[in-house]
Amino acid sequence: MPHHDALVIGGGPAGYAAALYGAAAGLNFGLVEMGALGGTCLNVGCIPAKELLETAAVVRTIGHAPDFGVQVGAPTIEMARVQERKGRIIDQLVGGLGHLLRTRKVTVYNGVGTLGPNRTVTITDEAGDTQDVTADRVILASGSTPRTIPGFEIDGDIVLTSDELLSLGEVPDRTAIIGGGAIGCEFASMLQDLGSEVTLLEYMPSLIPGADTDMTRIVERAFKKRGMTVHTGVAVSGYETTPTGQVVSFGEGQTVEVDKVVVSVGRAPQSGTLGLENTNVQVDERGFVVVDTMCRTAEPMVYACGDLINTAQLAHIGFAEGMLVVKDMLRENPQPLDYDNVPWCIYCEPEVAFAGVTEQQATDAGLDIVVSKHKFSGNGRALIVGETDGMVKVVAEKRPDGTAGRILGVHMVGPWVTEQLGQGYMAVNWEATVDDVAAFIQPHPTLSELFGETVLSLTGRSLHG
Repeated sequence: MPHHDALVIGGGPAGYAAALYGAAAGLNFGLVEMGALGGTCLNVGCIPAKELLETAAVVRTIGHAPDFGVQVGAPTIEMARVQERKGRIIDQLVGGLGHLLRTRKVTVYNGVGTLGPNRTVTITDEAGDTQDVTADRVILASGSTPRTIPGFEIDGDIVLTSDELLSLGEVPDRTAIIGGGAIGCEFASMLQDLGSEVTLLEYMPSLIPGADTDMTRIVERAFKKRGMTVHTGVAVSGYETTPTGQVVSFGEGQTVEVDKVVVSVGRAPQSGTLGLENTNVQVDERGFVVVDTMCRTAEPMVYACGDLINTAQLAHIGFAEGMLVVKDMLRENPQPLDYDNVPWCIYCEPEVAFAGVTEQQATDAGLDIVVSKHKFSGNGRALIVGETDGMVKVVAEKRPDGTAGRILGVHMVGPWVTEQLGQGYMAVNWEATVDDVAAFIQPHPTLSELFGETVLSLTGRSLHG
């Protein structure tokens, strides 16, 4: 019977990060994956979604070409070629991941892993054949699946989840997207740019729940300016098929007729296949595996991480949790992750990125704060690239003398802010003060200098604000 120092069930970001990081530290690692390596993120999540969003950005750029004095014809979208390009990128990344695992001598088992007593994992392959593998430590990282809602049964044709949407062969003429969170906003933005008439329906009062309201207002305004219909604070109740389309009911007697319905209401942990009923591993009422701050379960030497536990379902959080688990295995006394200050990036148009507390969260917590905001409309690089919607907002503590101190939150909406968040994220997590950050020179002309300008104004002096 094969035996490993550690065995991880799941080959997504959390699982493969643990395996690669642990193997780099000298551990003999095994990895069990029932599908393609890379999990949701690489195959039906982050990577394919962003590839399609980049295609949408090309279409949008061509549409604005006359603004730059460049005359072009209307673009024609060939979805077969779009999907072919997406497939090539995924194949390259999956192949590269497989090569990395082989290079680091991680043993990959294809099949469904079920945890039994004494850290024995039974692996069942596609043919139904089984084998048992033991390990000194086991990591559960089986990921998640799209959530559904009553009245909208997924059929893969009319009612879709992210899995089906990302493989569409043609752009629907009219689309209703249920859920205005990060993923829903990305899908709405992408489909609108590709030519679909999009209606976005969100139950909460604003889009992207959890983001700063100044940011979400700008996104909603930009969506509507591009022709999208946005309804917030509404619940959906079902849909009816008619000769001309699908009539979705929502709110107080409101309806919209569409061709496709995309359900984007979050993801559910995939814990049901792990055989946890035969262990001490605890699962909460929503299916999340219960862990402590080091991702340890109630079963000795068994960990869980990634979408399987009730933390932010972000690939980079999975990476961090996988590495945290390995450090704990090696007794390196790691610090628990600070989930309140993780980086968030949403790749709609305009992009959204943030880390730390929002202005409302700080106020609700009773913190004494000062806030600085600067718009991209005054930024030279934003004007040059023709994308001026958005702003940078910095929330800082207010010292007893009235001056701004430690940076508590950085919130951005606008062009390429997902690539600009790095210095704001580090400022929050290193507990830097506005004086610390204001002393750094920002390159000019760049989009990122707006962050520096926003912080500089909190010192009581500014250049352009």
